[in-house]
Amino acid sequence: MQIVFLGTGGSWPSPDRNVSALAVKKGKEIILFDCGEGTQRQLMISSVSFMQIKRIFITHYHGDHFLGLPGLIQSMSLNNREAPLEVYGPEGTIETVQILLEQGYFESKYVIKLHDVYPEDVLDFEDDGYVIRVAEANHSVPALAYSLEEHPRPGKFNKPKALELGIPEGKLFSQLQSGKTVEHDGKTFTPDMVLGPSRKGLKIVYSGDTGPSNIIQELAKDADVLIHEATADSTLEQKANEYGHSTARQAAEVAKEAGVKLLILTHISSRYDGPDIILEDARSVFENVAVAEDLAEFEINY
Repeated sequence: MQIVFLGTGGSWPSPDRNVSALAVKKGKEIILFDCGEGTQRQLMISSVSFMQIKRIFITHYHGDHFLGLPGLIQSMSLNNREAPLEVYGPEGTIETVQILLEQGYFESKYVIKLHDVYPEDVLDFEDDGYVIRVAEANHSVPALAYSLEEHPRPGKFNKPKALELGIPEGKLFSQLQSGKTVEHDGKTFTPDMVLGPSRKGLKIVYSGDTGPSNIIQELAKDADVLIHEATADSTLEQKANEYGHSTARQAAEVAKEAGVKLLILTHISSRYDGPDIILEDARSVFENVAVAEDLAEFEINY
């Protein structure tokens, strides 16, 4: 999977950072998390196509996380989108987004499906090979965090075993690797005969806006990537927490306790000219950390 950061700033845009949005590319599908003002333009100058977005997950209804929705939805229609678009978010999403879509002279040419979701919901998109787990964030308004978890992958293919069983190379190998039962020369072969144990899929967790949270720590357990907000450094901890935000150090503590492989920090206050202070604050606790920049891309491999 590929993560593309479309906006990494906190609260309002700056010359260096747009407001919150990130895209996860999985195969041909793009899953968008948050959609702050200006997201569609960020998409147009990124490496991903906004027309490939299949689902959008909003964390909460502060303007820097959702005000880009109406423009993006209208641009999709103007570009002759036909595929349905699904929008998920906290309680009130159906009503809020419907009101947004009724502003101005606009009528969508495609179906838009709106969904309210709640903490502890598990959304299984079986045909696309992943689930979304929903958790409550620790913010000043109702807010959610999301975990994108791939379904388990098939085990490694044992080619010598397959040849020993008399299965010819080619199409039958591919079918067995994809989990199908095949027949050859009057015999039936099942995937378990040539595949090892199933393997864990990738797991990416996005905190949205949140203060320190044991719930998000549990959600992020053993994640390949934790994308966590880091509005400020530790010298501003009290103020950050008061407004439902985290410091870089607090985000790093969550990552360390959860046992994640990589921590990526976002939602950086415009008071910082560069990433150094935030990065140093986090690295005092957790070494494998990066500070996201707008349009930065991270390839997440098995």
